[in-house]
Amino acid sequence: MKWTFRWYGQDDPISLDKIRQIPNMYGVVGTLVGKMPGDIWKLEEIEALKNEVEAKGLKLAGIESVSIHDSIKAGTSERDQYIENYKETVRNLGKSGVGVICYSFKPIFGWAKTNLNYELEDSSLTLEYDDKVVQSIEPKQMYGLISGQTSGFQLSGWEPGRLERFNELEAMYAGITEEQLFDNLVYFLERVIPVCEEANVKMAIHPDDPPFEMFDYPRITKNKEDILKIVNAVDSPYNGVTFCTGSYGANPENDLVDMIHALKGKINFAHLRNVKILGERHFLESAHLSQEGSLDMLAIVKALDDIGFDGIVRPDHGRTIWGEVARPGYGLYDRAIGLTYLQGLEEAVQKLK
Repeated sequence: MKWTFRWYGQDDPISLDKIRQIPNMYGVVGTLVGKMPGDIWKLEEIEALKNEVEAKGLKLAGIESVSIHDSIKAGTSERDQYIENYKETVRNLGKSGVGVICYSFKPIFGWAKTNLNYELEDSSLTLEYDDKVVQSIEPKQMYGLISGQTSGFQLSGWEPGRLERFNELEAMYAGITEEQLFDNLVYFLERVIPVCEEANVKMAIHPDDPPFEMFDYPRITKNKEDILKIVNAVDSPYNGVTFCTGSYGANPENDLVDMIHALKGKINFAHLRNVKILGERHFLESAHLSQEGSLDMLAIVKALDDIGFDGIVRPDHGRTIWGEVARPGYGLYDRAIGLTYLQGLEEAVQKLK
C-alpha cells in the first residue's frame, strides 16, 4: 500500500515538512484551494501544486476532491458544459501524472455530523453523528449547526456561499429520486471514464457519510448493493471507489470485509479509520485502533492485502488531541498515530502470511 496524508495546501497549518516526518510516507492527497465545483483545473496550477509537493520529497498521489457541479448531479440543462469542464480537468491531471480523483455524488450535503467537538473520556475531541438531532431540525439549520462549530477553519467539501444558495439548491433537487440520481451519475461516468482511460486517471467515488438517508435526500453510495451497481454500470478499472471504512462502517449492517472482496479491482483509494457505534444511527469517530471502536481494523487491512490492493491509502478523520488547534477531523497528531498503527497492521499481515 502507498501511504499518504491529506494536505490542504499552503494555508494548511500542517506543513509538508511535518507530514514527511511520519515514517514511510509516499505522498499527499492534495487539492487546489479556492476551486469551485465546475471550474477547470488549469495545467499550470496543477503543476505548481505538484512541484511544491515534490520539492519536499513527496508525491502528489491524488486529488481530493474535484467536486461535481450540482447541475450534473441534478441533471439540469447546464450539465453538459460542466462535464466538458470536468473532462478538461481530468486531461490536465493526467498530463501532470496525478492518477486518482476522489469525488462524491451527494445532493445538498457532502457529509454531515451533528457535533464536531464531542468530548471523549480522555478530554480529546472528535466528531459525532446523532440522527435524533437531525430529526429535530430542518435541512438549512444543519448548515448553521455545523458551520458554528468550525473554530474558524473552512470544512472540507463545504464550499463558501453554499448556505446562501441553500434555497436554490433545495429547489434544484426537489423531488429527485435515487433512480434519477443514479441515472445522472451514469450519464456523467459514461462521458468522463473514456477520458480517464486516455489520461490514466482513476475515479474513486466516496460513500455517503453517514451511509443512510438524511432529510429524505436520495443516497446512492451507502452499501454494497449501491456501490456494485455503480462500478458495474460503467465497467472499467477507471470507474472505482474510495473505500472509506469510517463511512461504510457507520452502518453496522455493512460487512466491510465482504465488501472489500466484492470490490476487488475496483478500489482505487482507501480511507482507513474506525467508528464507535453508540446506538441506532448514532456514532462517533474513534481513535484508529480496533479496540477503540466498532470495526476490526486488522481484518480490514488483511482483506485489502488479500485482494492485492496496492493503491493509495490514508488515515482518515482523527481526534483533536494534545491541545492542537486544527480543522475538525484533520489534526496532525492523531492521524499520524493512526497511520503508524495501520502500517503496523499491514506489516503484521504480510509477515504472517
